[in-house]
Amino acid sequence: MSLSSPEDAHTSLLSDAWIDIALIGNPNTGKTSIFNALTGLRHKIGNYPGVTVERKSGMISGSDRLRIRLHDLPGLYSLNPKSLDERIAKEALIGVSPDQPPIRLVVVVADASNLSRNLYLVTQVIDLGLPVVAALNMMDDARASGLHIDTKTLSARLNVPVVPVIASRAEGIDHLRKTICAVLENPLPREEGTLRIDEALKNDLKPLTGWLSEYTSLAPSAQTAEALRIASSDLAGDAWMQGAHTAACKNDLQTQTREVRARLEERHIAWRMLEATLRYRQIDELYAATVHETPMEVQRLHVRLDRVLTHRIAGPAIVLLVFALIFQTIFSWAEAPMTVIETGVGDLNHHVARLIPEGTLQSLTTDGVITGVGAVVVFLPQILFLFFFLALLEDTGYLARIAFLMDRLMRSIGLSGRAVIPLLSSFACAIPGVMATRTISNWRDRLITIMIAPLMSCSARLPVYILMIGTFIPDTPVLGVFSLPGLTLLAMYLIGMSIAVLAALVLNRLFMRNMPSDTFIIELPPYRRPSLKWILLQMYERAKVFVSDAGRIIVAISIVLWFLASYPRPTSEDPPGERIAQSYAGQVGHAIEPIIAPLGFDWKLGIGLITSFAAREVMVSTLATIYNVEDGNEESVDLRTALRNEINPATGAPQYTPLVAVSLMVFFVLACQCMATVAIVGRETNSWRWPVVMIVYMTGLAYLGSLVVFQGGRMIGWG
Repeated sequence: MSLSSPEDAHTSLLSDAWIDIALIGNPNTGKTSIFNALTGLRHKIGNYPGVTVERKSGMISGSDRLRIRLHDLPGLYSLNPKSLDERIAKEALIGVSPDQPPIRLVVVVADASNLSRNLYLVTQVIDLGLPVVAALNMMDDARASGLHIDTKTLSARLNVPVVPVIASRAEGIDHLRKTICAVLENPLPREEGTLRIDEALKNDLKPLTGWLSEYTSLAPSAQTAEALRIASSDLAGDAWMQGAHTAACKNDLQTQTREVRARLEERHIAWRMLEATLRYRQIDELYAATVHETPMEVQRLHVRLDRVLTHRIAGPAIVLLVFALIFQTIFSWAEAPMTVIETGVGDLNHHVARLIPEGTLQSLTTDGVITGVGAVVVFLPQILFLFFFLALLEDTGYLARIAFLMDRLMRSIGLSGRAVIPLLSSFACAIPGVMATRTISNWRDRLITIMIAPLMSCSARLPVYILMIGTFIPDTPVLGVFSLPGLTLLAMYLIGMSIAVLAALVLNRLFMRNMPSDTFIIELPPYRRPSLKWILLQMYERAKVFVSDAGRIIVAISIVLWFLASYPRPTSEDPPGERIAQSYAGQVGHAIEPIIAPLGFDWKLGIGLITSFAAREVMVSTLATIYNVEDGNEESVDLRTALRNEINPATGAPQYTPLVAVSLMVFFVLACQCMATVAIVGRETNSWRWPVVMIVYMTGLAYLGSLVVFQGGRMIGWG
């Protein structure tokens, strides 16, 4: 697949059904917000061929003549790819990505409040020779920081349209859309790139430009820029060495690279970072001509805030306080909507039971599907509140400060700070967390991060935590502000993080001792006023994924479990409490009960442990189905009340106690109870060796941790 010239693109506009354009930019520039605004959320998500790097594509409304498809490429800082997603983004731009349609125009998103650094990627993309539209996002932040940008002069100097945008308020989006259509209909001719190189340097680069001219379809300006990039950095050359060229072609590239670098050394020119040196020299001139800076009080406020929030001692303490308040709020705010959902599920169950005649179909519908799904949906408010606070922390810029603080911890266990973002992502779900490790270029760091990411307590564990805490942990005030349930929930998250640190240390020492670590550079974005629209959108998307993806699993498991709990059909002489014990599910539970009894678990919890391997939250629906089938009434059983009233037939004492609840939660903190995560780990590591290692070590940790908690608690007289 070749890189199309502007003229070719223009002549084929009317013949192609779709015009494909790319959206690209540095991380934290609001690229996703612009994508959502341009597409109106009419997008689909898939993966690039052969890899698990996610790509998002959507239609944007254009003129009557144009049907435009926008591709949101992975974020990157430059065209020197350091990781898998950056390499894929570059390949899509230069036209060598498999099954990626040729790009006719590139929209480059730049953070107006950090324009100097963002112009590096902007100028690199312009030099590719494709039509480009530059979108200066966060213009409000730039003005608040005392930056006055002359967009007309900037556009004239770059020779591309420059559109000021405030994506969070949808300001400038219509102008951006119209500009995209105008450039597609009348692409501007471009003879040269933005990089000014003297004839002597061009002559030095001829061996590489000749190679690029022979083996690629890059435009002349792109050949010069890419030749300089290959000569300046091994990363650029490595990207071409991983391509589809023949071995002889790759050997020729290495030869030409050595020749170019030798020429530069003969003229006493330092070839390392030569492109960066030349570009930033010209970017500084451009910045001085187009941007006027006026010191503002808001800048001084940001500095003062960072001195406190990123302090070595005060910073981590504030993080703990913030999360303690978040978990406390999750309990207090979610109580009312939970009650509404519980009432609604109960009314629905009662209504359906009256509509369907008593029998197998009624039991399947009420005791199986409605009860199983409703038992998990009732915890949707807590999950939504968790996503609300995570999105709020991200949108204000505080999440980046947490990553900065965790970098010190990461280095102490042999990882780079690049592991921070995937681990933070795993608090929502381990699957995107594992996939986010592709930004880590060092294989050792990436593998260790993959292996410990599932130890971060994801949202799927939250229903189990909330059920156990709400049922058995008393609402005791602590320090007048917090309560015991909120602090217990915080403790579960801290346990997972602590064990992840220990696991990383062990994996580092046992398997990867001699592998080099990676460096970490993070940009701290300015503090911003959060966008309620964007936060609500994130909550909606997360809720949609939870209800659709988890809902299908829960429905399927509930139906299967109802069958296993209802058959073989009991006789009329069997007491209700014994009917389910003699079922297939009861037989399986009793078979594994001797193994899990030392953890404080009975056969009913054992069934839940088995079914929750499909998805962690299925534990709750499993218990709800068991108790409703066992009860046998048309009224929905209150699961919390049923758990509190469960009696040990051997001792006459309560079967489930606060100690059993804590033991179960610790098991779920540490266990690998998610087959989807295991499958993703297998795909990301391209081997089933590491998923098996993950299952074994996490299951062993879960059993040992739960055993220590339960038996230790009994030894000190608790429970």
